[in-house]
Amino acid sequence: MSGHSHWASIKHKKGATDAKKGKEFSKVARLLMVAAREGGVDPKSNSKLQYAMDKARAVNMPSDNVDRAIKKGAGELDGVILETVVYEGYGPGGAAIMAEALSDNRNRTSSEIRKVFELHNGKMGGSNSVNWFFERKGVITIIADKTQEDAILSTALDAGAEDVTSEEDTFEITTDPKDIEKVKTALKQKGFTHKTADITLVPKNYVTLNKHDGEKIIRLMEALEDHDDVQNVYSNFDIAEE
Repeated sequence: MSGHSHWASIKHKKGATDAKKGKEFSKVARLLMVAAREGGVDPKSNSKLQYAMDKARAVNMPSDNVDRAIKKGAGELDGVILETVVYEGYGPGGAAIMAEALSDNRNRTSSEIRKVFELHNGKMGGSNSVNWFFERKGVITIIADKTQEDAILSTALDAGAEDVTSEEDTFEITTDPKDIEKVKTALKQKGFTHKTADITLVPKNYVTLNKHDGEKIIRLMEALEDHDDVQNVYSNFDIAEE
């Protein structure tokens, strides 16, 4: 199991806990604000906003909250000014970690993220210290049984997908970021509903950790995810089977 898939499954399992903490709406609202500020309020011409709106639907964010966040980002309402900040570093066992954040105070967020790394046996690095371990891809996941594998594979690849992998009842489809909407549409037309569809960072290679270091890095990544400003966390770890 790859570090990418492993962390994705961990995040899915802890999703209900995060919901109880009430953090999803805050994180998605920030995403909507930045998307609207950078590309305007029309999702048809602003793919970043469309992506943020899809995220809002996924967490059942009320439409009033969505509209308010978009208006704030577009400058129609008073609100904070957010900037995108990427933090890079290493976790236990030498695995690379990247955390994407939206902050209204870069100095405060940087100090807090550095502390999270230090408290969990990691080390925050400088800009471009680990980003070369990753490449940006579109990733679509579909829940389906093995009897549908050939249909999913042919549909996805014909629509421009780069790769399709399967694990139990889940298929993961990798695309160039610009092709993710086209592949989603093709799959939907064939009756396949996606579980998730994200523009994400995918590791180019992996660091294999023992179980002890694996547990440590999972705790570090969970702590980063729990920070209010952090939107996404990525790593290139794999855990050795024992």
